[in-house]
Amino acid sequence: MIDGILALGLAGLLGLVVGSFLNVVIHRLPLMLQAQWDAETTSTPPNAEPFNLAVPRSHCPHCHHPLGWQDNIPLLSFMALRGRCAHCQAPIAWRYPAIELITAGLFTGVVALHGWGLEAMAWAGFSAALVTLAAIDADTRLLPDAITQPLVWAGLLAASLGLSGIGLNEALWGAAAGYLFLWAVFWLFKGVTGKEGMGQGDFKLLAALGAWLGWPALLSLVLIASLTGILGGLALKWRGLLSENGEMAFGPYLVLAGLWVMAFGPLPWFLI
Repeated sequence: MIDGILALGLAGLLGLVVGSFLNVVIHRLPLMLQAQWDAETTSTPPNAEPFNLAVPRSHCPHCHHPLGWQDNIPLLSFMALRGRCAHCQAPIAWRYPAIELITAGLFTGVVALHGWGLEAMAWAGFSAALVTLAAIDADTRLLPDAITQPLVWAGLLAASLGLSGIGLNEALWGAAAGYLFLWAVFWLFKGVTGKEGMGQGDFKLLAALGAWLGWPALLSLVLIASLTGILGGLALKWRGLLSENGEMAFGPYLVLAGLWVMAFGPLPWFLI
């Protein structure tokens, strides 16, 4: 059994490695989905060159030089290269080490809360999926079914195996009520304004959060996501980054709410 500081250190190292892989998923999965949609909806021939999470090799987006193993060491390579490509000296986006550090912090947190075991592994997987969804939604305004739907089923399985700390009934009703709540808000808003206020990926994400955290957490999740979303929208508007129609991704705020409730539990009743 691994205990104490060693367990936290191993969790952090594992988080750095997983975070490095998440960067690949965040960049490539939307491109893979777009290529699939183009092939299905247009006469565009499929790309002859394979493109997936494994190939082609990682490369600099500026000079397209393939990266060696020494350029792909999580966090350390970024520090050693001083945030620049080793071949063309173009700046490396801060997103990459940030995702690695966030994932490492979350993995360390779940091990601190649950110890080193299957329960911590389940919550680490949950955290990694949420980080991926938040980054993809922030970039593309998409919440891919390839992640949200398995996350719902994983939450139900985790509950049935006693790995999430809630009963299967709580998880099942959390998934159903989470989906139906935002579905109802979507149609109410559309009926009143004639506009779509959110994407259906948000329904599935809240269903996944409900499956992992249970139906009693839903009110806290919606409240935290709504309040942080308002603050985020105001910050974007102040910085001149909000789109002309005022639309923005809601997924990152649902993710933030989910991570908060995972770490600290639902809000006290007097705050709701």
